[in-house]
Amino acid sequence: MSASSSATGESQPSRPHETLRLHEAIAIIVGIVIGAGIFKAPSLVASFAGSEVWMFGAWIAGGLVSLIGALCYAELATAYPHAGGDYHFLNRAYGRSVSFLFGWARFSVITTGSIALLGFVFGDYTAQVLPLGTGHDGALYAVAAIGALTWVNVRGMRTGATTQTWLTALEVSGLGLIIVAGLFLVTSGGSPAAASPAVSTAPAGIPPMIGLAMVFVLLAFGGWNEAAYISAEIRDEKRNMVRALVWSIVLITVLYLLVVWAYWHGLGMEGMARSKAVAADLLQVAFGPTGEKLMSVMVAVAALTSINATMIVGARTNYALGRDWPVFGRLGEWDARRDAPIVALYVQSAAALVLVLIGATATLGGGFKAMVEFTAPVFWTFFLLSGLSIFVLRHREPDTPRPFRVPLYPITPLIFCSVCAYMLWSSLTYVHSKDLGGLNAAWIGVLVLASGVLLLVLLRRRATVTGTREAA
Repeated sequence: MSASSSATGESQPSRPHETLRLHEAIAIIVGIVIGAGIFKAPSLVASFAGSEVWMFGAWIAGGLVSLIGALCYAELATAYPHAGGDYHFLNRAYGRSVSFLFGWARFSVITTGSIALLGFVFGDYTAQVLPLGTGHDGALYAVAAIGALTWVNVRGMRTGATTQTWLTALEVSGLGLIIVAGLFLVTSGGSPAAASPAVSTAPAGIPPMIGLAMVFVLLAFGGWNEAAYISAEIRDEKRNMVRALVWSIVLITVLYLLVVWAYWHGLGMEGMARSKAVAADLLQVAFGPTGEKLMSVMVAVAALTSINATMIVGARTNYALGRDWPVFGRLGEWDARRDAPIVALYVQSAAALVLVLIGATATLGGGFKAMVEFTAPVFWTFFLLSGLSIFVLRHREPDTPRPFRVPLYPITPLIFCSVCAYMLWSSLTYVHSKDLGGLNAAWIGVLVLASGVLLLVLLRRRATVTGTREAA
């Protein structure tokens, strides 16, 4: 392990420490999952589901699939606690090449792109409440948010976790406001949910677009697997890792069902399907022009919460990458005094700021957003490999202590892997007809991985020249 010096000059072990309490771990998981998705996805799910029964069924299914996946990850995280999370599982199961490609995809697009995109979301909505009049208000607010939260996290894990707890509390309160708006419309008689004669509440068969509905449902649930990146830093991880995952999924599922119920009661099925900003439309119906301002504040807080949580877990992947590959060695330095990978945090934020500046000067807007979303096939590919690693590692390392074993093995992980495979196919189907700059969107993920393969080949050649022994 790389040595790290404290401010006092005292040498301390350069590795993650168990500093996170259970409620802080839950706050990080909930903060990652509840992002902008719940403010957009419900209208798309309503349009694809076609009926109330299938719509609510899709959201319940999303919670169940997430819970099954969480149980699978609980076994991996408690058997192999490591700051690298999925990167570490993939490394043990398939070797360094696969884990390197995963780490590269997260660093080059998925994590840094998510931080930049969320920065724009925060900036755009904050500018609606507090306009600066510069013409680039969104970008300026995005830079300010990323800079401020980077400062928070480089102060140490304790500061970042405390900030995350408060942001998550505000975010959940915002979802509570949506639920209150739905209840207000029901009690005041202003709910149009009953006036949807064109939509049948009794499904005649499986909707042909239910697969795409599940793509967006699971997009809204996405992020709970990031808990694996804090598995080495949560106190009593053998018990609290399982608790954090399960309680987070249950809390998120209940909140999502209540929010979707509020949308449905406030706007009706057809109103949801037609809406371009379902939460804003609901609050405007319930509270008038004030609702629009409240909506902007809610989305801004949700974006901040997700940025902070993504910074925490994203830097851990870069840290693990730096530990395994000498060329990225600086990323693998751990500051023992602050319990954080400081260099990895700075590099991650710098890359995100570059993307923000590119987005602001090139006015990519929706294209940049699409570029990030189109990495879904890459995400589901590695998600599937992580699920399959349970079978690989149980076979390869049968004597490894497993404080938690996924119930009903092998049925439970098989269900999870089957869903991942189906979602991979569905996401490929969704992006097949999309394009970005004339390039079919399905190839964007391929190009990301291809650049990683090229970099991997160069690194191995360099290792051969210098005489460094590499694992097969």
